[in-house]
Amino acid sequence: MRKLDGLHWHARYNEHMGCTKGCLDYLGIGVSFPWLYGGTGNAFVLNMNDSTFVDAAQAWDFSMLFDLAPNLGYTVERFLIEHKAALEMPKDAFLEKQREAFDWVRVRIDQGLPCYAWELTYIPAYYVITGYDDSGYTYSGWDSEQWGLCPWEKLGTFDVKQLAVNCIHPAPPSSDAKVVRDALTTVLNRVERPDGWAIAPQFRTGLPAYEMWAEALESGRAILDGEAYLNVVWREAREMAVEFLAEAKERLPGRRDSAFDDAIAHYTVVRDRLRSLSEMHPERPDKWDWQTTFASPDGAQLVREAAQAESQAVACLRRIVSSL
Repeated sequence: MRKLDGLHWHARYNEHMGCTKGCLDYLGIGVSFPWLYGGTGNAFVLNMNDSTFVDAAQAWDFSMLFDLAPNLGYTVERFLIEHKAALEMPKDAFLEKQREAFDWVRVRIDQGLPCYAWELTYIPAYYVITGYDDSGYTYSGWDSEQWGLCPWEKLGTFDVKQLAVNCIHPAPPSSDAKVVRDALTTVLNRVERPDGWAIAPQFRTGLPAYEMWAEALESGRAILDGEAYLNVVWREAREMAVEFLAEAKERLPGRRDSAFDDAIAHYTVVRDRLRSLSEMHPERPDKWDWQTTFASPDGAQLVREAAQAESQAVACLRRIVSSL
């Protein structure tokens, strides 16, 4: 068995972020969680569908995570067979790709490079690959104490069939100003468009996603556990937005301090409204009801208040970018 000692996943609803942080820690690349979320733009994402179904947490265009990574001191090498292509593959052809992925990972782990991948167990999520033996992968992630070994021929087949394996490589980081400018510019190019991060017609992203969310709650289309889960996902992001902007202000003293202060204040309102929504509609541990729907006019009001605050925050982000 080959194992990268000390490599582990960090518990985050955005598993890309939790896995990436674990890989960066292993490599000794010092990036805080807020800097990671904000520098890749993930702190500012919102994706929604008209029923608050749980897939909105994963089914969005996260290419900026890889595109912006070099600014933060790392690059992402990918082995990817997307869902649609995987479904169209004959069984033997897909099995061969699984074998290729296993060989690909083993080479990189032997080089001391950490990897993470989609679905190494029944929970549809990303997991850090901590090592391998002749039969498959060891991993860290949801339920890893119980399900710590995945046969190589099971990778990416538990729920959503695809092969998505990422390897983290060290790279020289960019200046703090470039990190902030590039991340916020990328976000601003998407946040006001309904299709900004969308990968299918049923999704709305950014500011328009808030109204879709509010309408689902108002109309009674909101899915009970889906809405609670999505709220925690996007609340986590906005918590990181507040902390990223505070860290950016500290790293860039005198560079649009008032714009940073205003953006922090507005995103704090967004964060707090989503926290209140979580208190109103809390997650139910070990409950996975993806069919029961409910209405919540009060919840819809909180979402619209969050949207108004985020709209004001976006204007502040434009002020920040103009000075960098």
